[in-house]
Amino acid sequence: MLKKHVYISISLCFLFFVQQQNFAQSIKKLLKQGTEAMNEKDYFSAAQLYNQVILLDSSTIEYQYLYATASRLNYDNDIALHWYQKVFKVDNGREYPETIFWLGELLKSKAQYKQAKKFFTKFATGNKKSRDEHLKKMAEKSKLEGESCDLAQLLIKSPMPITVEHLDSNVNSKVSEYAPIEADSLLYFSSLRDKKDKDKKADLAFNKIFISKKENQKWQRAMEMDTIINKRGVHTANPCFNTDFTEIIFSECQQKNAATFVCKLYEAKYVGGKWTTPILLSSPVNVEGSTTTQPCLSKINDEQYLFFSSDRAGGQGGMDIWYCKKSADESFTNPVNAGKLINSYEDEITPYFESVTQTLYFSSNHHKGLGGFDVFKSEYKNDAFKAPENGGYPLNSPLNDIYYSVNSKKNKVYLSSNRVGSYFEEKESCCNDIYAFAIPSLIPDEPVKPIDTALQVISQMKLLVPLTLYFHNDEPDAKTKAITTKKNYKATCEAYLAMRPLYLSEFSKDLKNTDKQTAENKVENFFEDSVQAGLNDLEKFALLLEDVLQRGETVKITMKGFCSPLASTDYNVNLAKRRIVSLQNYFNQYKKGMFVPYVQSNKLIYFEEDVGELPVSKVSDDYYDTRNSVYNPSAASERKIQIIAVSEIR
Repeated sequence: MLKKHVYISISLCFLFFVQQQNFAQSIKKLLKQGTEAMNEKDYFSAAQLYNQVILLDSSTIEYQYLYATASRLNYDNDIALHWYQKVFKVDNGREYPETIFWLGELLKSKAQYKQAKKFFTKFATGNKKSRDEHLKKMAEKSKLEGESCDLAQLLIKSPMPITVEHLDSNVNSKVSEYAPIEADSLLYFSSLRDKKDKDKKADLAFNKIFISKKENQKWQRAMEMDTIINKRGVHTANPCFNTDFTEIIFSECQQKNAATFVCKLYEAKYVGGKWTTPILLSSPVNVEGSTTTQPCLSKINDEQYLFFSSDRAGGQGGMDIWYCKKSADESFTNPVNAGKLINSYEDEITPYFESVTQTLYFSSNHHKGLGGFDVFKSEYKNDAFKAPENGGYPLNSPLNDIYYSVNSKKNKVYLSSNRVGSYFEEKESCCNDIYAFAIPSLIPDEPVKPIDTALQVISQMKLLVPLTLYFHNDEPDAKTKAITTKKNYKATCEAYLAMRPLYLSEFSKDLKNTDKQTAENKVENFFEDSVQAGLNDLEKFALLLEDVLQRGETVKITMKGFCSPLASTDYNVNLAKRRIVSLQNYFNQYKKGMFVPYVQSNKLIYFEEDVGELPVSKVSDDYYDTRNSVYNPSAASERKIQIIAVSEIR
């Protein structure tokens, strides 16, 4: 009987061993296939493969990171965010530092700008001195993205007076529609939609140019342009026309892999009621080995120019905006790069030059925007492009906004976007749709009102509010019931930041392995994302305050202290008041007292709101349990004051 039990036990162990071996082999095979798909930029297949890995083993951080990355590149933003958050919770940016940056980008795409900025700041701070040049470059980008989050909030609070219209299903479908150009009652655009041939068999999906006609103020069902333009077996897209619509230039693209195309520009004439056979534009417009795409024909000072986007040599990096003059003999001059003000080491695409206002519109994923690609504008003046400005909200959204164009009547703008509300088949934000909005005359009858720059700066200050500042236990001036202090908040905070090693050791004491790492992550994140971030925001606030006061404005700052209901209310109320005074001391001592004259003349007014009581706390108030009552980040987050309001008095 004993032998039988031993035999069964050995058999079960062997079976378990075999299952584990098969399990490991399955994961290894899927990982290899996933790597191959990523190398081919087939992010859809890669995401499917890594999803199968996750179904077999969802606890390994490497697999979580791979699935998150493939999902992000496949525009499955919600899935990517979910798994990056899991990676970050355990790893905290040690083995997978880019996780922090991509969390910022994904939160930005959801318009969660304050939360996104925390991640961008964290990444920029941690990697600005990295020996890895790639991470160092990303840190520079992250700093810019943090500033973009501030700008995005300002733009959303001051929207453009427009109503953006989503064109209906006669134009838009569940795949991408883009590159809209309206000429009177005809709308030209590009699409990847499928069609059935005469044998009811689906063509391979190729981008083609479509036309929709407007009748009774409604766009009719779109039809393909004729096959002289839409050749079979190639991707055809991005049409542009000359002023009288007798010439078309468009892109023909060959697909290298699942996500990469090589494009060239072709030209055709409208003669005798039909288009001539397109011809390839010769060098210097098309360059062998480079992509040349997204053309726009327009006029600079009454002379015809061709604008386009290209990754050719001699640019700033990525896709750049280029332009060249079209001579009387139909030849093109050597293309000129639009310059460093316009182009960056990332991508600038979809140029449109508006001839009436002599303004270049283009999209970029580098300049400060609301998220993804934003539309920017740059005035062409004195033979040069001025620094670009963000086109504003709701022209721009937290996702991609591209292919800005103005119709031939100069009273409507079209663009393409994958913003929320666009049609999709499987995943939201996968595909671009065409949108439009009406605009007033491009030559206004009345002079433009000057911008109130002081109000803009005050708006930037308000973005920082509520501004939360944190303190070590019983600081400033421990064990006193005084309601004032000589200490300056900045000095107090710097002393607090220096206590980070103590907090790390005390809060993780007696813990091991994952529990210890999790505890240390909480402390690190609290000091970076709350204590240090609060001090950084205070210094930005002071700079903006300096600017506003120097413009002659009167500013009122409302401050509020908080106390815990778990301790003596009388003591904590006095402590909260001392903390507010330490903040006032910071302002009064700022730049050798430069704010003091403004306080004395009532141009800067401090207002102290009644001390507020925090909700009932779940953290320990046990004096002897300092790990939880003092060094626990949850307890530390209750030791705070806030600037809760900023008011301008005019």
